[in-house]
Amino acid sequence: MKMAEKDIDFRLISEDIIINESFNKLKKMTHHGLNRYDHSMKVAYLSYKVAKFLKLDYIKVARAGLLHDFFETSNKPGLKNRVKSILVHPNISVENSKKLFGLSELEEEIIKTHMFPIGKHIPKHKESWVVNVVDKGVSLYEASVVSVDKLNYASVLLSLFFINLLK
Repeated sequence: MKMAEKDIDFRLISEDIIINESFNKLKKMTHHGLNRYDHSMKVAYLSYKVAKFLKLDYIKVARAGLLHDFFETSNKPGLKNRVKSILVHPNISVENSKKLFGLSELEEEIIKTHMFPIGKHIPKHKESWVVNVVDKGVSLYEASVVSVDKLNYASVLLSLFFINLLK
């Protein structure tokens, strides 16, 4: 995300996470048809800006926003494994983040509650609600971009089919 790269304050807050080798593995993991690294950067930066505007703890919001999906994806196929991953990944993300970066209680709560209302943990802090809502918005945007791309591709294929049919 270009704006995040240019924002010196955001970079200072998040540099240790962004340059971390394990965190950078997220670039190879898909998320809503894109990659989890870019998703996490968008969530973190937009949440950081909202929290700063609302005079909340934007430092913890930025860091937890980066780490909210910091987990390895299961390679097991099937809906059951996908649902399980959706439900348990916040706790895995917390454990992974604690090991490498340490977490405050607030950061831990932000990560654990980011899946509400799908997950069972309800956000208790304003900062948690910010990341929760931004994550939902970014996810919807990303899913719509992928869907539009697929629709555009399908329409091109369909057009080519009809052009060849008319020849």
